[in-house]
Amino acid sequence: MDSLQAALRVAGSGLSAQSARLRVVSENLANAQSTGATPGADPYRRKTITFENTFDQVAGQDVVAVKSVGEDPSAFQVQQDPGNPAADEKGAVKMPNVNMISEMSDMREANRSYEADLQVIKQSRDLISMTIDLLKGSS
Repeated sequence: MDSLQAALRVAGSGLSAQSARLRVVSENLANAQSTGATPGADPYRRKTITFENTFDQVAGQDVVAVKSVGEDPSAFQVQQDPGNPAADEKGAVKMPNVNMISEMSDMREANRSYEADLQVIKQSRDLISMTIDLLKGSS
């Protein structure tokens, strides 16, 4: 049963990592149109997430963990919108460096990874239950 419990821990770490990834993507999507508060100010900067392998002493396995949440250094888009409160003296407004298509793609990938981890947990739980039932029947 130790290997099944290790599988549960590994899949659980994957769930946690993908949940963090979905949170970052959600924040990016929610702020995709957030401009600066004052004329010429920088808008929302896209967040990025990085993962790393760590060794789980209890499971005796490598698991995934969030290494860091950072900011994307790519340039902001500039749009002409003289009526916007964030517009500079030329009417230019800096827009966030969030690409909606890229974020939706990240969200879909995180969702699929999350579902795969859930399936591993469900399968491991079923195997543990089957093992317990088998052991009950042999006594």
